[in-house]
Amino acid sequence: MTLIIIILLLLGYVVIATGHLTGVNKAAIAMFIGTVGWVIYICYGSDFVMAHHAPEYLAFLRGEEPSSDAVKYYIYNDIFLYYVGRAASIVMFLLATMSIIEILNNNGCFDFITKWIRTRNSKRLLWTITLATFIVSANLDNLTTATMMLIIMRNIVQSRRQRMLIGSAIVIAANCGGCFTVIGDPTGLLLWGDGAVTATHFTSYMALPAILTWVIPTILISRMLPDRLDTQWSPMPYRGDDTNLSPWQRILMLFVGIGGLWFIPTFHNITKLSPFLGALCVLSVLWVVNELFNRKLMAADQMSSQKMMPRAIQYGSIQQILFVMGIMLAMGVVVETGVFADVSAWFDENIHSVWVIGVVSGLLSGIVDTFTIAVSDISLYPVLDASHLELVPDAEYMSQFVRNGAYWKIIAYSTAAGGCLLSVGTVSGLALMKMEHMRLSWYVKHVTLKVLAGWLIGLLVLWFEINMYN
Repeated sequence: MTLIIIILLLLGYVVIATGHLTGVNKAAIAMFIGTVGWVIYICYGSDFVMAHHAPEYLAFLRGEEPSSDAVKYYIYNDIFLYYVGRAASIVMFLLATMSIIEILNNNGCFDFITKWIRTRNSKRLLWTITLATFIVSANLDNLTTATMMLIIMRNIVQSRRQRMLIGSAIVIAANCGGCFTVIGDPTGLLLWGDGAVTATHFTSYMALPAILTWVIPTILISRMLPDRLDTQWSPMPYRGDDTNLSPWQRILMLFVGIGGLWFIPTFHNITKLSPFLGALCVLSVLWVVNELFNRKLMAADQMSSQKMMPRAIQYGSIQQILFVMGIMLAMGVVVETGVFADVSAWFDENIHSVWVIGVVSGLLSGIVDTFTIAVSDISLYPVLDASHLELVPDAEYMSQFVRNGAYWKIIAYSTAAGGCLLSVGTVSGLALMKMEHMRLSWYVKHVTLKVLAGWLIGLLVLWFEINMYN
């Protein structure tokens, strides 16, 4: 049964990697392997539980005779719900940040970006919109940020080729911006929630490599654009309510939304509660502010169902949430089979280098999916206790897996940057392909080598930082 679960996971990887060819949504595949994997596991639960959880299971029985129902209840209460809670904490955080973006966008808090990039100068427009993407994605969900910026850009730039180039730069900026904070990307959020990294330490190491990985490809892409873009300026979008908030009200809402998210690491350090609780608190405060500022429209029943994000953002957000839940459940069942422990032991014996694992993971991220490969890598190793390292063989190598160890930073960076090597490596890249009917071969020809250059230079800087300060 372990072999069947592993084959199911590997086939899922293949289908996810070829989703742009088959047209099968990767979120559907993730949910399928996550649910079917647990069904297979619980059908043969006695074997798995006795192999890996025998003392805990016997304590759960409290002297009663083992039975089929008893082992199923044990798996549900003591194993399955742990992985559901772990996945749900990430999903709830994503849901909160996506809702924050929706409220801010519906009230015109991001309209300044459209005004900011009002130019036909290609370099100014490119750098302005990618800088805005980098900053916003570091604080909010990078998928929703990228999709929103792609829509803004698409309404301005008329040439399809120019849109594909600028859109590729937006996708790169979103993924790089998201990876250098613990709240900007599901991978960083997972590492933070598991106690593998702390927020300040993670950002201090990841900031410079992430900036380089964004800047270098963007410089190279800018050389492919003409000096003057083919642009057309349309009126500000009608959002269904036309709130017409004053500038200070929009600034206040932006401060509550993004400023509140900045406080979440402090909230987590003080309370030790899951970060998603802080995100929900920020969302609730922003929601109240939204209703206070728009009370006249609400009283006049003008806050209608038309007030919503574009369908591209809605669909992408739901897809991302379901995909994250499915992948995390799938990884949970594989962890419980004990296979990941065997794989990590093989890596330690035969590869013995977290940098090799990082480079391979980056390459696989571009082919399969950023989050899928990142969660696989994170599931390979537990977070070790630094105080017990002297009891562990090869303590110097194993020190890379302690809290704030090198392994976690390498994986977070390499999978985020490597996911941009191909446009199919991220959901935002797939969104760009759909919007512009862009072919994978075009992206490989015009963008892949530029991303590779930025990634390798950023990886070299990360190596220097880790070896210099550790």
